[in-house]
Amino acid sequence: MNPSSRSAWQRFRWVWDVVFGVAYVGTVAYVLTDEPTTAIAARLVSVAALTGIAIVYLSQGRRALTREDNDTQRWLFAGVLSLLIVVAMFADPKASFGLFIVCPLVYMTLDFAPAAALTSLTIMLSLVASIVRDGAEALAIVVPMIVIVFSMLTGRYITGIIEESHARAGLIERLEASQAEVARLSLEAGTAIERERLAREIHDTLAQGFTSIVTLTQAIESEMDTDPAAARRHLGLAARTARENLGEARTMVAALAPTGLAAGSLEEALRRLADRLAEESTLTVTYEVHSPLPTLPMATEVVLLRAAQEALANIGKHASASAVLVRVSAVDDSVRLLVHDDGAGFDPGAPTGGFGLSGMRSRAGQIGGRLSIRSGYSEGTDVELQVPA
Repeated sequence: MNPSSRSAWQRFRWVWDVVFGVAYVGTVAYVLTDEPTTAIAARLVSVAALTGIAIVYLSQGRRALTREDNDTQRWLFAGVLSLLIVVAMFADPKASFGLFIVCPLVYMTLDFAPAAALTSLTIMLSLVASIVRDGAEALAIVVPMIVIVFSMLTGRYITGIIEESHARAGLIERLEASQAEVARLSLEAGTAIERERLAREIHDTLAQGFTSIVTLTQAIESEMDTDPAAARRHLGLAARTARENLGEARTMVAALAPTGLAAGSLEEALRRLADRLAEESTLTVTYEVHSPLPTLPMATEVVLLRAAQEALANIGKHASASAVLVRVSAVDDSVRLLVHDDGAGFDPGAPTGGFGLSGMRSRAGQIGGRLSIRSGYSEGTDVELQVPA
């Protein structure tokens, strides 16, 4: 049974309990206190049958009304109620007032068609009981027919409410299932986005830092005997890179801004990247800032910084360049970062198999930016990122 349906039944069950109790007490009192046209023994039998109805309702009725029982049990419940009211009416026709509690119970328990058939049969048996005791009278025949019609109309209304309640319960179940599925998919999507973000962060920071350390270590190995001064300089650069990598790792754990931005402005962080590339290589690196940059959101500054890191790392590993230009400028309502090298170039449309360029594009798209790459073999490369200010 749907939990929402159970809660609705629990909220309004007391109303039917009150109706049932009032109808039961009123019918029993009428049978016992009306003019003694029926023998006391018959009236006691009628009262016993009415009491049986009350006992069956209290013991089994609530499960049957909420349709937690199977079809057989609900048919058994409705059949026992009908049998008891027939017994009560044959013992004393005045017990027919008990139909006001039995008929609604049958309609609430069974589907409309079988409930209508069973209640009509029960009402007709009340007519038979009246004829057996008092003979055939026109009024005695007309009244049950009216009661049958009224019972069907009322029963159609009752079963309609029940069907609508079950339909709404089913809808609630489907909505709850849909909400659970949406929550699960949202969690999975959020996890995937966070995993991708961490992959970009690791690629743009730790992986590049480790690559620099490996390169410097290899240089130190070849310079230790031939050029101790250069080896010591490269050893200092390796130590500094390791410390910065450690800072980046701690930053990612603490979910703070990149250490380059935490230590100063975006312009200063970009200048440090350019200076480091010049120190670690033989490249001529030029850094330019055209016009004061507007204040940018932290997310935008992170995208610019990571793009510069990736572009400079690619130049150091693949470009075979001799000169590099890093330029950042404010243009209209945007900030533009340009990283140019005079190296070997490549085909931007060819698959690279790496994560760098796709990560740069993904980062740019997240803040409404645009990344463009212009390159050709032996023509150098321009990496330009434009982001909203």
